[in-house]
Amino acid sequence: MSQNARSGNAKRTSRQRRCWSVFALLVFCTGCTSHRDTHELLDSLLWVQTSAEYDALASTTYRQAGEALDRALEDPSWSAIPEQAGAVAHLPPAVILDLDETVLDNSAFEGRLVKQRTSFSPLAWDDWMREAAARAVPGALEFIAQAHSKHVAILYVTNRHARQESSTRENLEKLGIPLPQDLDTVLTEGEPPFNWPSEKSSRREYLAGRFRILLLIGDDLGDFVAGARDAPEQRVRLAREHSQRWGTSWFLLPNPMYGSWERSLLPASLPDDARLKGKRQVIRDER
Repeated sequence: MSQNARSGNAKRTSRQRRCWSVFALLVFCTGCTSHRDTHELLDSLLWVQTSAEYDALASTTYRQAGEALDRALEDPSWSAIPEQAGAVAHLPPAVILDLDETVLDNSAFEGRLVKQRTSFSPLAWDDWMREAAARAVPGALEFIAQAHSKHVAILYVTNRHARQESSTRENLEKLGIPLPQDLDTVLTEGEPPFNWPSEKSSRREYLAGRFRILLLIGDDLGDFVAGARDAPEQRVRLAREHSQRWGTSWFLLPNPMYGSWERSLLPASLPDDARLKGKRQVIRDER
């Protein structure tokens, strides 16, 4: 081997050693760092925005709801409201839908929180709603069009506040969702003269006195029953009590980003670091 070859090999070996040293240092620093630049919403948000699984689940849920709608129209005794007792065939048919993460996809708003490395605030939420820029959840527009074609009223029961209703209506109209002029079909929290509370059962009961409610569609247990903010184990029992309705007259959209499931774990008033600590304590890590 020539002297030049030996010299070249020695230089390559030296460079390789330096590269491995840098790599080892990076691995060591990554493992020991006290700050990892991430966000609590990152994975759930990416799943909603990019995964084929989310798109398939949402689209399939709405397709199955459309099939159930046809069955409900053929059965004059069909009602999705347990409290809707007695004869209902004379009432006009309707479907109750939630809005956020059921019809309106607000993941772009959540994306801003992630990129700004901040958490939810009412002011930021107000700004987002004034933009009226939410896209539609997969399958929602097709289902709404199907229901309208069958002369089924679409009633939106949302916990957006009454002051945000005009922006909400603007967003729906941008998506091509028609809203009747002679009937209020968007029932918001705090809306006069009823001053509806955030718990939705009073609005469902109000509508059940005026329509035969064929289906309930939402992304949160509270879109279907009272008690959605109880302790997690009580919420599971409550959902199981109505097991015969899921996928029959009640249709649940996936939402891993937020909801009453999260609020049932810890008080919303806790500081962010205390909430994170509390969530870690809730996680089950044993059989």
